[in-house]
Amino acid sequence: MKVRRNALLLFSKVPEPGKVKTRLTPLKDGLFDPGIASYLYHCMLFDVAEICCDALADLERKSRDAAGDAAAGDAASVFDEYTLIISSPGADQERMMRELFAESGVWPRPIEFIHDEGASFDEHYNDAFSQVWDGGFDTVLSMGCDMPALRRSIVTEGFERLHQLCEVPGGGIVLAPDQELGVSVVGWTSSTDFDHSGVFYNQDGLTVLPAYIRKCKALGLPALYLPDVPDVDTMRDLDHHVTLVEALVYCAQFQDDVTPPWRTAEALREVGYTDVRIMPNNLFDPRGEIDR
Repeated sequence: MKVRRNALLLFSKVPEPGKVKTRLTPLKDGLFDPGIASYLYHCMLFDVAEICCDALADLERKSRDAAGDAAAGDAASVFDEYTLIISSPGADQERMMRELFAESGVWPRPIEFIHDEGASFDEHYNDAFSQVWDGGFDTVLSMGCDMPALRRSIVTEGFERLHQLCEVPGGGIVLAPDQELGVSVVGWTSSTDFDHSGVFYNQDGLTVLPAYIRKCKALGLPALYLPDVPDVDTMRDLDHHVTLVEALVYCAQFQDDVTPPWRTAEALREVGYTDVRIMPNNLFDPRGEIDR
């Protein structure tokens, strides 16, 4: 039976005040003290890591069940192994990230830590991906750690789509858009001749989602679309997540496939930011004739 190695690659920074989520602080155009913003990010990071651990456990159960159903000695059968990897920018960040997780207690699965280098966001991403490929992995699915509304089913679908692409000559990519013209999840197979160059912070104004798609078009590569996953960069993003986090924590009582972002929910309660309202307005189509 063939073993296929799959990497879930999380890009993250150590939650240091003034160095993460500055758009939530007066350093940019936000409201929160840098210490509070970094605390919120700290909780998001751990929530996303736990969601990913649960998703990989789901995938491993499916892989074991499939292996048990496969005929003995079936050379065409594939057994999938999954590894959670957290990449941080630079060796010092890797060391601090290791300490952060070690101090937090026992996690549901082993977590590997690496660091990425480069002169731009693209180069950092490319460096981390290269390390994964050098480690002998067959697929990589990558994402950030500021997405407490991430659902396990999206991680599961991401790898299932990648496995489809493993059967395609030349491979292909999978991606999920965020809420602001960008991409929150992206990955591809080891046979895919692709990278992140020219995608992030494009100087001519092209945003990340169309940048990936146009690179695929130019290369004739398949791209498979995943459900969108919002992230938290701005105060508007955070307002949206207040509602999402509340809903997910409640719905998790009734859905076995939802891992609630409970740390983020508790942090929002602690800082008193749990009730988002909007001003009444008339920005809707008239309904007078209908309602009458």
